Amino acid sequence: MKYSKNKLFIEKVSVLNIANKFQTPAYCYSYSKLKENINNFKKNFKSFSPLVCFSVKSNTNVNIIKEIKRFGLGADVVSKGELMLALKAGVDPNKIVFSGVGKTNEEINFAIEKKILLINAESKSEIREIDKIAKRKRKIVQVGIRLNPNTDAKTLKQISTGKSENKFGVNSKTFYELVNYCKNSKNISLQCLSVHIGSQILDYKPYERMLKAVSNIIIKTKHKFKFVDLGGGMGISYSDKIKKLNYKKYNLAIKNFLKIHDTKIIFEPGRSIIGNTGTLVSKIIYIKDGGAKKFIILDAAMNDLMRPALYGAVHKILPVNKSNSVSTNAYEFVGPICESTDKFVTLKKFQKLKEKDLVAICDVGAYGMSLSSNYNLRPKAVELLINGRKVKKIKNRQKHTDLI
Repeated sequence: MKYSKNKLFIEKVSVLNIANKFQTPAYCYSYSKLKENINNFKKNFKSFSPLVCFSVKSNTNVNIIKEIKRFGLGADVVSKGELMLALKAGVDPNKIVFSGVGKTNEEINFAIEKKILLINAESKSEIREIDKIAKRKRKIVQVGIRLNPNTDAKTLKQISTGKSENKFGVNSKTFYELVNYCKNSKNISLQCLSVHIGSQILDYKPYERMLKAVSNIIIKTKHKFKFVDLGGGMGISYSDKIKKLNYKKYNLAIKNFLKIHDTKIIFEPGRSIIGNTGTLVSKIIYIKDGGAKKFIILDAAMNDLMRPALYGAVHKILPVNKSNSVSTNAYEFVGPICESTDKFVTLKKFQKLKEKDLVAICDVGAYGMSLSSNYNLRPKAVELLINGRKVKKIKNRQKHTDLI
């Protein structure tokens, strides 16, 4: 996004024109930013050509997945619904990895029937269930086992997944047991060691510790893993103060790992691919005097963007029409939902705003629309893909009649 003559633009399209034509709230995605992110991700790790499986849970718009697929990416899914979506978008089944701690019998059956690359199991019970279903179908199923490396990713506790206290993966003792179980099974082919330590990670050092733990496990098991799935979790800069992840050092750590282990690397990025492509455009309904601060009541709410209410995430907010006037009051940007947690951010020294003005909430491409809901029976927002001067509607705004 950038300003031209004090008007905010997404690529070459005026945000004001978008709001006038499609109304608000509106999710807008930049195609050029998506393309740039994918190419940069590939470039950062080109020395060992990983299989990149986009994390579908971060953005579940089928048209977005179609665009991502065109760049050769696969998909990381965590439910039957996400697997169906990836297949509908045309993702090659041999580039699909199925993760998640609670796969049902129905989901495992469906994944086996679709001949996806890997089912990454996360417990003894799940391995036994896969084995039982595969035996009944008289098929050999390729699986991974997700290791919990007890590595602190130094991120928000709500999105940490690699510590022993988290529900994900198995500890080293159970991992060894499951390797032996798979070796003795005629219907399971153990292809992958999987690991994922959290989300919005901005420091490469937890990844280094993770790789060391994985290396030790592989050496002890003496099993030849065709794949090592390192998950995703690479963070983005939600504000100018946030430092970026050092991809060069993470790349170097992986190259050192590959000197010891001859394996194919899989990544499952979501936020780093789609996060900064998205903008939520919203209109001010009312401005309410709250004494020390003013409440800027938007037509977007926590049902549209859940991250601030869910784990205190902060998104940059920009005025669509820029001016030099500065408010003497702090502004608290809130939505109209009947919850005190329905707020986005409190800002001092923001430019003066008035009712009916437009604002843009930045970096909402990941876990924005995919976490949205119909709470308070609010219809979900329209979704738009912007490419240069072209605006394509990729999901219609819901109507109340759709819900009632």
